[in-house]
Amino acid sequence: MTAPTPQPGDAQVPAAIALKAEEVGVLKARLDSVSLFALAVLAGAFIAFGAIASTMVATGAADALPFGVTRILMGVVFSVGLILVVVGGAELFTGNNLMVMAWASGRIGLVSLLRAWTIVYVGNLVGSLGTALLAFLAGHHLMGAGAVGATILAIAEAKIALEPMQALVLGALCNVLVCLAVWLCLGARSTADKILAIVPPITVFVAAGFEHSVANMYQIPIALMVGAWAPETFWQAIGSTPSAHAVLSVNGFLANLVPVTIGNMIGGGVLVGGVYWFIYLRRRPGG
Repeated sequence: MTAPTPQPGDAQVPAAIALKAEEVGVLKARLDSVSLFALAVLAGAFIAFGAIASTMVATGAADALPFGVTRILMGVVFSVGLILVVVGGAELFTGNNLMVMAWASGRIGLVSLLRAWTIVYVGNLVGSLGTALLAFLAGHHLMGAGAVGATILAIAEAKIALEPMQALVLGALCNVLVCLAVWLCLGARSTADKILAIVPPITVFVAAGFEHSVANMYQIPIALMVGAWAPETFWQAIGSTPSAHAVLSVNGFLANLVPVTIGNMIGGGVLVGGVYWFIYLRRRPGG
């Protein structure tokens, strides 16, 4: 289909965004594996930076502001992660779920789609874990007399406590908003446009407590590191012990990550990419 031509300076109209999303999916599928992986590592680190900022806000504001206000502030600062991904250039698994549009149009094969997703997912994991390790070695958890570390533990424990179906649905809702943010960015014509398009949807997903697989690749592992390696002085400062946080485990991490990832794929690939493909790109009778 031919997309309407917007006036100079206007954002792209939705039909044009759909065509651009399809083309971007083709380009991502054709990117060589090394470059794709390196860009994915960057994205994992960028999302981790957003999670670090969000953790700091939660620590500083939780006792001083109403719950909802704190959550909104956490979402605003978390937005830096996707801003870095989109503006700086990186490959994020959740945003790449929009590649289903290129697959549904027959422009890339299923093998190419799954190859790209797999490389990016692994790269995101490496970037997130690496940033978690660096943050731990830097003593991030010791800030605020251990208050930041206590927040890290509380965030991870809440995620691990989710039932699988709940985690899946929260993951789907999350990636609806993440992919809508990416969708809006595809229609933007300037860096400022992209930043303004990213902040509201990302703020909503964080404030609402939705689940993002790549963010969880940072938030739960750093809690595991704190639980396993934090010094005795840290536990004394927060008035707790490692045994009080025994729920934190690799199995708990995987039990969260798997349903959240599936939910992210449903939310981004089906509820956003699939719906917009059906509206704007599907072949119509006689078309």
